[in-house]
Amino acid sequence: MNRFLPDRFTQLLIGTVLLATLFPATGGFEHFMHIASNAAISLLFFLHGAKLSREAALSGLKQPRLHLLTLASTFLLFPLLGLALRSAVPDLLTPQLWMGVLFVCTLSSTVQSSIGFTSIARGNVPAAICGATASNLLGIVITPLLVTLLLHRHHQANGMTQVLSILLQLLLPFVLGNLMRPWIGAWINRHKVIVNVVDRGGILLSVYAAFSVAVAQGVWHLFPPAQLALLVLVNAVLLGTVLLATTYGARALKMPRGDEIVLVFCGSKKSLASGIPIASVLFAGSGAAVVLLPIMLFHQMQLMLCAVLARRYAARHDSDSEQIGQTAQPEGAPATATR
Repeated sequence: MNRFLPDRFTQLLIGTVLLATLFPATGGFEHFMHIASNAAISLLFFLHGAKLSREAALSGLKQPRLHLLTLASTFLLFPLLGLALRSAVPDLLTPQLWMGVLFVCTLSSTVQSSIGFTSIARGNVPAAICGATASNLLGIVITPLLVTLLLHRHHQANGMTQVLSILLQLLLPFVLGNLMRPWIGAWINRHKVIVNVVDRGGILLSVYAAFSVAVAQGVWHLFPPAQLALLVLVNAVLLGTVLLATTYGARALKMPRGDEIVLVFCGSKKSLASGIPIASVLFAGSGAAVVLLPIMLFHQMQLMLCAVLARRYAARHDSDSEQIGQTAQPEGAPATATR
């Protein structure tokens, strides 16, 4: 049952939302939290840049078809599904929640969990590193453009100014971190706990800052429990459809199992770490918290389901390896003695 319960980080997210609901940041403290959360997210991308081995990333570039399919799933299939769902049942969710669902569809893939699940499932890890990183970096530009196209938010602010702000907060620290990798990369790899603390801490700070503003504007009056339940259903349909499409699409194309695993896990994930700062730039006031609700729910759902899938892939790989080993052993050969 533990695999179906919220993980520790999701519990912290729920606790942060409750904290913001009961004790929202106001006045000068709210301004400080906004600055602190932005700084933490920038530091996170700096550390990710310093962690990334260029050799490992470049080694995955040998499979352009796999990466194009992954990007198509992330930035094309998801938005089309989101639009189709909203067109089919427009009254199922409030307009604000549909906006959040479509925002989820525009986001890039995750980096850490995509690579982690690919490794657990015995997939093509170098390709996963390359694909997930490329998706995350391209999303810094593609996500604002998709939001402008799908949600028609270009009239609220200068689109280029928004993109530039996101580039400065996310892409620039990543590039600087990667440039400094020769000096600090080894130290960061020895202290991975620092990256994990900054990763989760930055997200929690951003969630607290966003929901503090939203609570002050009465955000919870917009979402009765029935709407939240329907939001879970919509997320489940999105995630399940993409997982089925990537799995059977890879098999129809006769892709090796290792590449299938990359497409399934990198093509179905959505990044909470990238979504939070982008939402804070593109959506003013309580809008940021509104669009964060769907991605927070989607985050937990993708972790739970992909954990089960990764274990199944791993079990199938181990079973196949065992069968190959038994087949390779000459018939009638004595079994190796064990101590």
